[in-house]
Amino acid sequence: MEIVVDSLLEGARRAQGCAVIVDVFRAFTTAAVAFSRGAARIVLVAEVEEALELRRRGRGELCFGEVGGERPEGFDFANSPFELAAADLKGRVLIQSTRAGTVGVTVARRADAIFAASLVNAAATSAAVRRAAPDLVTIVAMGAAGQVRSDEDELCALYLRNLLQGRQPDRDAVRRLVAAGAEAQKFGDPARPHFDPRDRELALRIDALPIAIRVQREEGLLVARAEWQTC
Repeated sequence: MEIVVDSLLEGARRAQGCAVIVDVFRAFTTAAVAFSRGAARIVLVAEVEEALELRRRGRGELCFGEVGGERPEGFDFANSPFELAAADLKGRVLIQSTRAGTVGVTVARRADAIFAASLVNAAATSAAVRRAAPDLVTIVAMGAAGQVRSDEDELCALYLRNLLQGRQPDRDAVRRLVAAGAEAQKFGDPARPHFDPRDRELALRIDALPIAIRVQREEGLLVARAEWQTC
């Protein structure tokens, strides 16, 4: 298995083989939590307007996501794992739009298969990818708005690479490095109350959720479904 680590939107556009799109703060942490709360599937879109239109047409029931870290007008939830951890999502179809993770998925058109990953489901993602046994895996760290590299996504990409190569990195060391990064400092900043420090805490629960998130095109939409892992 050849493993390539790349970054940002351009990296997602380049991704080939099995693409693993990484967004730790907070898109795919939130998506993993939504599946842990019983969500049936999540439709991933790039734009807020598209999400709202799909909900209007009955292609999903609830919209969640962010623009500039804040819940867009008309959305049911923010891009907050803490918020969704308390929501009743059993059997619901969700629609997600964010500025990095979901956009990265939509531009990864050269990939044969796509997984959405964060630290909370890294081990589960690695297990699912290894079972699929692709010849090529491209791990893409999406960074801030898909434009600027960020510690949490870069470190998660390296953590995933190590898992795929059969090594178990030191979770505590990874957690400390992420917590010291610039993006982590937004959480708990009184000037930016939409970055809840409890979201950061959830995002740093490495390998806490045994859920791989596979994304496939269904009826013209990019649809994420949970694959629960037993090991």
